[in-house]
This record gives sequence, structure tokens and C-alpha cells, in this order.
Amino acid sequence: MLPTNLILASSSPRRAEVLRIAGINFEIRHADIDETRHAAEPAGDYVKRLALEKARTVAQKEADRGNVIVIGADTVVVNRGDILLKPDSPGDARRMLRALSGGVHEVHTGLALIHTPEKIERVIEEITSVRFASLSDAEIDAYIATGEPFDKAGAYGIQSLGGRYVTRVEGCYFNVMGMPLARLWTTLKELGWSANSR
Repeated sequence: MLPTNLILASSSPRRAEVLRIAGINFEIRHADIDETRHAAEPAGDYVKRLALEKARTVAQKEADRGNVIVIGADTVVVNRGDILLKPDSPGDARRMLRALSGGVHEVHTGLALIHTPEKIERVIEEITSVRFASLSDAEIDAYIATGEPFDKAGAYGIQSLGGRYVTRVEGCYFNVMGMPLARLWTTLKELGWSANSR
């Protein structure tokens, strides 16, 4: 049987970093989809829907490749019921960081895998709880000035400067980076993938 090629349907450097850390060989294909949240759509439904749409979009384009597994993912931060996406301005980032300061929030990631040509689909949600330190306005402004918050859900990155403010993580650390690694590994094996085949 031909080896299974893995394709990451994401341009996120953080998700790619997680796969490389784990020694997983993969290709990258960007999935251009509408990421607008539906009215009153729960966080779990939202991230699972987007992850699956990303994976399906790329799987359709790669349908003639044969034995391929496409990986799609999407992540949001949920704080006291509010869904925090990527901030669209310094003021928006400031609002998010003030809301997270001194409290506990959840990171929700939807993970979708599609094995072609059989079109076998797996869709899961992973949730990690994160406790944040109390931040002064000066600390928040200094962090925003680095530019780091602007391409990250919830306006922080745990794997870089934002990690200074994370005091506790309950659940999968890599999920906070947007890729629940253990769940991915298990699901890949369920779909017949082997690390030794690449």
C-alpha cells in the first residue's frame, strides 16, 4: 500500500510548528473559506464547522492524489461565555486582554481529518483551561506594542511572549497553540496512518 501523505489545511505557523515538533511530515495547503460565525453558534460547533470546511476544501482539490489525510483545525478563546477571535485593532486586543486578566478561560479547537479517496471523516473538539495572571494596563499596552496579539485568538500566544502571563494550564498545552497533538496522533492512527510510512 502506498504511504499516506498528510496535508495541513492551514497557513498557521503555530500549527505547523506543533507537527514538526512531533516529527510528523506534512505538506501545507491554504484553505480559503468564509470564517464568519453563525448567529448564536456555540464555540464548539463553530470551530468544528470551520475545521471541517477547511479540510473538505483542500481534500476536494487533492482528490486525485490517492492515499491522503487532510487535517483542518480552528481555534477560539472562550471567556465567561464570550467567544474571542483574533483582535482587529489595538483597542480590541486591549479589551480582550483586560477581560482575560486574572481569570480562567477556555481554548476550544475543532480538529477535522479526512482520509481520501474513501472520504472518511473524523471531527473532534478539544478544550483546555488556561489561568491568566493579573495584568496592569502598562503590561497590556507593552504587549500590544510588540504586535504579537494581532494574529492570535484571544490576543495572546502561549508559545512566545504571551506565555509570561499564563500561570496554569489544565488539558492539552498544544491545544492552546491550535493543534491538540495527542488527539491528532490518536486519530491519525485510527485512520491507518503510520509515522514509519513516511
